[in-house]
Order: sequence, then structure tokens, then C-alpha cells
Amino acid sequence: MKKFLDKAAHAYFEGNPIISDGEWDFLSRVFNYDDVGYTPTDGVRHLFQMYSLQKCFDILNPPFHVLGKDVIASPKLDGAAVSLVYINGEFTQALTRGDGIFGRDVTDKMALRVPAQILESGVVQITGELVAPDNIENSRNYAAGSLNLKCTKEFDSRSTYFYAYGLQCDNGLVSWAEDMDRLALQGFNTVHTHMTAGFPQDGIVYRINDNYLFASLGYTAKHPHGAFALKEKQVGVVTKLLDVVWQVGKSGIISPVAILEPVLVGDATVSRATLHNIDYIRELDLEIGCDVEIIRSGEIIPRVVRRV
Repeated sequence: MKKFLDKAAHAYFEGNPIISDGEWDFLSRVFNYDDVGYTPTDGVRHLFQMYSLQKCFDILNPPFHVLGKDVIASPKLDGAAVSLVYINGEFTQALTRGDGIFGRDVTDKMALRVPAQILESGVVQITGELVAPDNIENSRNYAAGSLNLKCTKEFDSRSTYFYAYGLQCDNGLVSWAEDMDRLALQGFNTVHTHMTAGFPQDGIVYRINDNYLFASLGYTAKHPHGAFALKEKQVGVVTKLLDVVWQVGKSGIISPVAILEPVLVGDATVSRATLHNIDYIRELDLEIGCDVEIIRSGEIIPRVVRRV
């Protein structure tokens, strides 16, 4: 399963996901998968590492590091994470998230979405999310995929927006909220100071507001101790796999479909579910007659997530 999830992570950060966010959360939790991102072959090192966030599925049981602290909440936008570098106020570089250490250079595209100059001295890294309105079909893929376009004119024609959520520099302010206000005054949209309604979101970020306390808590290899993402936990339903059939989609791609013993999932009876491709079937070790767990991604699409 690790090999499959590595492949899914690569596809996700390229803007062409092969499984849904719900499936990713479910599978990574069930199989204890904690790798984040992928290393691009044409990677450039981030000025500061871009960490992922520890996930929490119960607000009553948050990571212990934040208990009793002054914590501030912001929406977790679902787009493509990007880092920006400014040197003495001049926009210099933009990188995709990649594996958090190395990213792909998208400076030419992000120059069309962020201020060319800001009132900051020294070297500054600003992190944020490139997003598209949620009324665009597959808006997350639309935003991430736009960074793969070779033509900047085509990129500029797309409805994408940059929202900042992090500021790293030698002269940061006392609190994260002040940092966001500081960026807003210099022409940035931020997740703290601007409306995010109408853009896709996949959770809520809780972060210790005090920057000094946040820094003092430190990091794991992948996550800061001073923040976490609250996500909705999808609960699966167990049924029996009766058969597998192959169907041709609108794009001409042939994909497998599970024929299931009918079962109620939420408010709908489900008897069919997607299986993606043959690799997915092999990774889950599926056999006719075995019990499987299914979820409805986005409360709509039934998907098999594991063999029970």
C-alpha cells in the first residue's frame, strides 16, 4: 500500500489526483502513512522547509502541545501550496510545495498573482495556497494543474487566487494574526484577513497565535508541534464484494467497478463503487467474496477503501 500511496501523493501534488481527498485521509490513517509530498526531479530548495500539518479528527482531543494555549483558527484552503521569496522587498522566486524541502520553480506564473514589491527588508518567505473558486469543477485540480501550464498567458486566463497563511523572516511580529495583517496591508489576500467563502476547503487549521511560543515548541521531521488541521473523519461501511466489472468512461479510459452486496451508506443504498485501476485492486488485495469497507467521497461517490 505504501507504493500506491507514494504514487497517489505524487499525482496529487502534480494536480492530477488518482484518489479523492476522503480516500487519501482514510487510507493514510488506516495504513499509518505519514510521508508528505514528493521530490520533483527539477527541484529547487525552499528557503524554509514547508511543513505539513498533523491531522486531528476530534476537536475534543487535540494534539497535547496546543492544550491550554492561545490558539487561532483559520480555514484550510484546498488548492496548491506555494512558497514565495522576497529579497529586500523584490519578488524573486516561487516554488510549488514538492516534498516540503524541494519544490518546482513557478516564478513566472506566480508573478501574475502576487505583489512585485513589498515593504520588507532582508530575505522573506511567504507561504500560501493557490486556489480556484469552488464553482469550478474539480477546483483543486484546476488550481494545481494551472501551475503545470507552460504558457503564462494561459495561466493568467485562469481564475486562480493566492491566499497567504505563513510569514517567515528575521523580523517577524509577535503573533501570527499580526503577521497576516502585515501581509494584507502589503497587497496579499490572507486566510485571516480576507473572506474565503466560495473557495474549496478541507478542514480548519488551529495554530498557536504567539510566534515565539510556536517556534519554541519545535517540529517533528514533518509537522510543527504548534498547529494542527481538524478534518472530518469519514466512517466506512462494510459489505461484500460480489464481482468486478470494467466500464469505459467519458474520456475513453477503462476502469474497474466493484459490484457490492447492497448496503446503506448515509442516506443512500450502494451496490457499486469505483476501484480506480488494477494497481488499486492489487494493493488492497481484493478478491471476489471478500468483505470490503466503502465510503462516499464528498457524501456522493461510493469508493472502496480497504479489504476488511
